Amino acid sequence: MAGSKTSRRERIKQGIRKNLAGTTERPRLSVFRSNKGIYAQVIDDSTGKTLAAASSLSKEFVASGSKVEQSKAVGKLVAEKAVAAGISKVVFDRNGYLYHGRVKSLAEGAREGGLDF
Repeated sequence: MAGSKTSRRERIKQGIRKNLAGTTERPRLSVFRSNKGIYAQVIDDSTGKTLAAASSLSKEFVASGSKVEQSKAVGKLVAEKAVAAGISKVVFDRNGYLYHGRVKSLAEGAREGGLDF
């Protein structure tokens, strides 16, 4: 038996993270998706620091529409913050989620915002 949906995602996440790590030159763009919002962080794993972050529930985020449209706007926002911090290349960490829907939309928004992955 596969177990619950979250345990399945955790197994997939561990498999992804085994081969994927953010460095100082190319940090990791990590995505977290909840029922109410979507969150993105640019993380340098060598120092354990978050370099840029954005979410659909933050005060600076002003966008309405569907969750997919909000995800695209969050992707653009995190890309703007990362570019302002001097980061142009990242490694995309989908965090065990399928590359579809809100996760794909966030990735497309980040690419439009100037991140390369």
